[in-house]
Amino acid sequence: MASFGSALQGLSQLPGRQQFGTILGLAVVVSLAIAAWMWGQTPDYRVLYSNLSDRDGGAIVAALGQMNIPYRMSDGGGAILVPATYVHDVRLKLASQGLPKGSVVGFELMENQRIGVTQFQEQVNYQRALEGELGKSIQSIAAVQAARVHLAIPKPTVFLRDQQKPSASVLVNLYPGRTLERAQIAGIVNLISSSVPELAPRNVSVLDQTGNLLSAQTHAEDGSMLDASQLQYLQSIESSYINRIVAILEPVLGRENVRAQVTADIDFSSSEQMAELYKPNAKPEETAVRSQQQSESAASGASQAQGVPGALSNQPPGTASAPIGNQPTPSKPGAPIPAGQTSPAASAPPAAPTAAAPSVRKETTTNFEIDKTIRHTRSATGNIRRVSAAVVVNHRKITAENGDVSFKALSEPEMSQIQALVRDAIGFNKERGDSLNVLNAAFSQSERETLPELPLWKQPETIGTAKEVGKNLLIGLLALYLLLGVVKPLLNKLATYKPPPPPPASEVHVLQRSQSTDRLGEARLIAQQDPRVVANVVRGWVNKNG
Repeated sequence: MASFGSALQGLSQLPGRQQFGTILGLAVVVSLAIAAWMWGQTPDYRVLYSNLSDRDGGAIVAALGQMNIPYRMSDGGGAILVPATYVHDVRLKLASQGLPKGSVVGFELMENQRIGVTQFQEQVNYQRALEGELGKSIQSIAAVQAARVHLAIPKPTVFLRDQQKPSASVLVNLYPGRTLERAQIAGIVNLISSSVPELAPRNVSVLDQTGNLLSAQTHAEDGSMLDASQLQYLQSIESSYINRIVAILEPVLGRENVRAQVTADIDFSSSEQMAELYKPNAKPEETAVRSQQQSESAASGASQAQGVPGALSNQPPGTASAPIGNQPTPSKPGAPIPAGQTSPAASAPPAAPTAAAPSVRKETTTNFEIDKTIRHTRSATGNIRRVSAAVVVNHRKITAENGDVSFKALSEPEMSQIQALVRDAIGFNKERGDSLNVLNAAFSQSERETLPELPLWKQPETIGTAKEVGKNLLIGLLALYLLLGVVKPLLNKLATYKPPPPPPASEVHVLQRSQSTDRLGEARLIAQQDPRVVANVVRGWVNKNG
């Protein structure tokens, strides 16, 4: 390859037009090489955030400028793109700064409260903040792209007849092709009702962007809420029965030779009962003493009235007389008294008065426990009232020695064994009305086609690597072509270029003469076509000479 100095020397010897063309060509080659190198160094840009509000977009762009991270805006400014190697790092850094904040304002609205706001303004700001926070919570669901919450909270009053219950409306904007399941809708309703005091779930309405009322799927005809956990429990019970049947029959019949469906009737009703029972009074010795109280009082002093109450005891005693003569013989008790005689008791002198005895009073109070039984009974929910199972088994597959495949129905003893296995697997109970139907039939569905494994050259990782290698290879080939196909021949041509030798003197004289002859002929032609030009030229000559 010729030296660079000889190439410059040859370039300086070229005519003016050739020098300009050569320099322009070299500039084009260098530009192409630089463009190819820059194209190879250009990073792959990925979406950082999309569907941003103007406020969040401006804040994110300012933050990217402070972090010296290159970025691009998509068509229309709907998304911000950064190099693929910076996507996750930038998202974490922006999240630490609270970006993007989103168009929905939450409780951060309460941070900028001004002094002197009225109570009404505070209530409005609080309601807006609560609506924003609920909207953010609903947006965290994978299928929800955006959400807005509207709360209707009545003004509190002390009059019961004027009290009104709050209500709420939720508008969700779902991603294309996504839907909300019934359990997710019930979760949104419960989230809203639990966040607002005295807000019943039936007063929460959920709509999607097309205007469909989604919350109607979670309300029963009587307006009560269906518990999503009950539906999940029912599905789990039925799936458990199906798995039991398949697990016990597949080892016997082979894989994909059993189809089973189970319907369970679950009792979700609940009841509570409270009873307070009293037994008849038992014997004191058989009853526990609850409490016992004893009191004793004694009184002493003047004599108190004694004797039998009545008029006779209150009369003074009669005059005593001494007996005359012999003492009467004692008579038997109850015998009549002779005339003129008195009874010994009647004739006895009165007793001498005695000192008054002290009075003692004792009281004892005993309380026994009452035999009482308090019974609180609450029935369990989720009891299985009835189970219905339907099982279909395929015909037995028979492969002959020559490779032919045939199917044969199962025998009666085999079907009886299968039916017995299914009964035991599901806990068949005839008393509660369970039903079981086992059918042996040939499956008409074709065997599933096994998809071939994706070849290596179709895998996404291989395609990405091939694109990167192809880009670098194309840049290398272009640079090699420019170097060997354009630059090298041009430098060699410039290094070997020699200017043509000057013509001899005779040829120069003839050439000059010919040029003068040609000019005279051109002047004559101009004088014939436009005499005024010639006249002006002659006038100029005359004025100049004069």
